[in-house]
Parts: sequence; structure tokens; C-alpha cells
Amino acid sequence: MTRKTIAPFLIAKDEDGDFRITTRSTRYNQWNYPLVSSTLLPETFKSVMAARAFAKLELGAEAGQFASK
Repeated sequence: MTRKTIAPFLIAKDEDGDFRITTRSTRYNQWNYPLVSSTLLPETFKSVMAARAFAKLELGAEAGQFASK
């Protein structure tokens, strides 16, 4: 059985129409079950591209590490 890896950065539109970034980290317990922790960042962005640029510059994100909702 293969497991799909979770992208460490989720970009989603909030109720006000702005975009927000959620950082996610995955660790595994002793039975190799994934435990995902997520943190919503306080910054808001007017576009997905602005959110991606911020994540790359400030958080060290790379291409392929983004998911959108």
C-alpha cells in the first residue's frame, strides 16, 4: 500500500476572498501512521501568486510543495 505525501504548503481562499497559507508537517508514529500538524499563517494575500512568492521567499518553499483548495 502506498501513501500519498502531503504538500507542506496549502494555499486556500478565505471567506473574505483573500488567500491564506497553511503550513503542514508530517511525522510518523511507531506504527508508521502519519500524523499531520497544520498552522494557519496570519498573513493574507490578494492572489495565489503573491502567496507562493511569500512562501518561497520567507518560508523556503520550492516548486512542487504547494497544494491549493
